[in-house]
Amino acid sequence: MKEAQQTLTYTIFKTSSELSNEDAALVEKARQQTSIAYAPYSNFHVSAAALMENGEMITGTNQENASYPVSICAERVLLGTIANLFPGMPVKTIAISYNSNKVKTDYPISPCGMCRQALAEYESRINKPIRLLMTGQSGEIFLVNVASHLLPLAF
Repeated sequence: MKEAQQTLTYTIFKTSSELSNEDAALVEKARQQTSIAYAPYSNFHVSAAALMENGEMITGTNQENASYPVSICAERVLLGTIANLFPGMPVKTIAISYNSNKVKTDYPISPCGMCRQALAEYESRINKPIRLLMTGQSGEIFLVNVASHLLPLAF
C-alpha cells in the first residue's frame, strides 16, 4: 500500500490594491460584469473575465434557465467563448467574481466541480497553466497559479 498527499498553495491578497495593475483591472472587469449575468432564479450573479496572451479581455457570465440542468456557469461560458474567438490561444489569467442581494459578497468564490474539470481540460488543450483570481465584490482575493490544482484528481 502507498499513501499520497496533495496540497494546494494559493496567495491571499487583502484587497485589489495589492494586485498588479493588470490583475486589478481584470478583477474589476469581473466584478462589473456580474451585473449582466442572467440569474433570475438564484439571484447569484457570477462573472469570469479572462486576459488572453494577446492582451484581449474576454468575459462570460452565468446563464440560468427554468429547466435548471440547462443553466451554465460563467467559467464554462467564458471558455466556450474563448475557444471560438481565439482557438488555441493561451489564457494568461481568469478572474471570477459574484454578486447577490441574498448573501454577503466580500469573500472569494471558487469554481464548481464541473468548472474545475473544464478549466483543467482547457489547460491541457492549450498546454499552459491558467492563473485564477477568485474574489467577491470586495475583500480578499485568492490567487491560484495553476487552475487544475483546484481539482487534483481530475477526470
